[in-house]
Amino acid sequence: MDSNYDVVLIGAGPGGYVAAIRAGQLGLKTAVVEKEALGGVCLNWGCVPSKSLLKNAEVVSYFKRADEFGLKMDNFSADFSVAMDRSRKVVDRNTKGVAFLLDKNKVDHIQGTGKIVGVGKVEVSPDGNVIDAKNIVISTGARPRSIPPLPVDGDKIITSRESITLSDLPESIIIVGGGAIGVEFAYIYKTYGVDVTIVEMLPRLVPNEDEDVSAQLERAFKRAGIEFMTGAGVTGADTSGHGVKVTVDKDGTTQVLECAKVLVAIGVQPNVEDLGLETVGIATDRTGITVDDHMATNVPGIYAIGDVNGKMPLAHVASAQAAVAVEHIAGLETQTLDYTYMPRATYCQPQIASFGLTEAQAREQGKDINVGTFNVQANGKAAAMGENFGLVKLVVDAKYGEILGGHMIGPEVTELLGELSMTRILEGTVLELGWAVHSHPSLSEMLKEAALDAQGRTIHM
Repeated sequence: MDSNYDVVLIGAGPGGYVAAIRAGQLGLKTAVVEKEALGGVCLNWGCVPSKSLLKNAEVVSYFKRADEFGLKMDNFSADFSVAMDRSRKVVDRNTKGVAFLLDKNKVDHIQGTGKIVGVGKVEVSPDGNVIDAKNIVISTGARPRSIPPLPVDGDKIITSRESITLSDLPESIIIVGGGAIGVEFAYIYKTYGVDVTIVEMLPRLVPNEDEDVSAQLERAFKRAGIEFMTGAGVTGADTSGHGVKVTVDKDGTTQVLECAKVLVAIGVQPNVEDLGLETVGIATDRTGITVDDHMATNVPGIYAIGDVNGKMPLAHVASAQAAVAVEHIAGLETQTLDYTYMPRATYCQPQIASFGLTEAQAREQGKDINVGTFNVQANGKAAAMGENFGLVKLVVDAKYGEILGGHMIGPEVTELLGELSMTRILEGTVLELGWAVHSHPSLSEMLKEAALDAQGRTIHM
């Protein structure tokens, strides 16, 4: 193993491996140190396998509606173990793809645990070899957060890490946390016949989304038979019996819920331990490693990207930060990332997609706004797909027509985010979005109609 590099990455998730590839493209001698599988949590135990399972669940839901499409499905059954096996095959294919790309770009992959033992020095365990690096990029990601009332045992009380490889479905499950991870797993489990209850401490499901989107999702989940309690906190769990007894406090009233398993889905915490941060004096705060706009820490030559810096724990954010950090190392001009307008996607059914300010946030900031909306049920393509539930909502500056936020719930709305992002990057307004001719019938027409509605001239509503 060579011991002298321009860039050494600690961690090969969607931040680390993208940074490594970009560094290789720029001609920098690069190595990535990874203790587990290439691709990190996202590729192996998060984004990618969960989307495979979600697709399976979507197919199952269509089979359950087969009569609507003139199909007879006598003796229909859905084998979750096959869905799980398919998801692992998807993971394997993608992991091999990352390995191929690293090799293609002449990046050395070093298996082991990396630790900073001095400025420009990374020790790799278990061998104890020390490699020299002009620049070190920390990309160790994050892990599921836990709380004392719910001690994770990997059996009765689990996190998304265990859930993503769970072949045998429980009869019932309580999901603690109604954010993106919680509602995605709720949809998967319910589709396969599991009794699901979500317990969310804040007043509504997906509390970071626009209130109208939350209301739509709650209606959809009620129709699907998914139970949920909002404004409720878990105060304890008893695993001594066959299942789990979960103590929940809501409005000062305590009740005990029983289930076979509990899934804790309350966010993530950065992996900052055992990295040698204190050895070189790298600054941290409660969210993770402190970085500037270039992803540089307070120690020259050391950067931190992705979930470990706590800016925004999303895979595509980590990849964007990777490019910024490496291009800064290479002396290129970089763009400052605007986290307000990062796209956010949740892949339950109906899907949720958003970016920018919610209506409430815009009003709290004192902005003069117009709001344009369009109902999914009025879209021809959605009707042809057998989908009639959802909403597209644009929050718009009243004077200039600037898109301040986009919030969507409905079929395949995650695929519509790119148009909104590009419109904003190009300094477009609802005027241009309304002018743009969209193919018919298409789901993208909902964006055009919402843009027209913000101007008081929608056509199909």
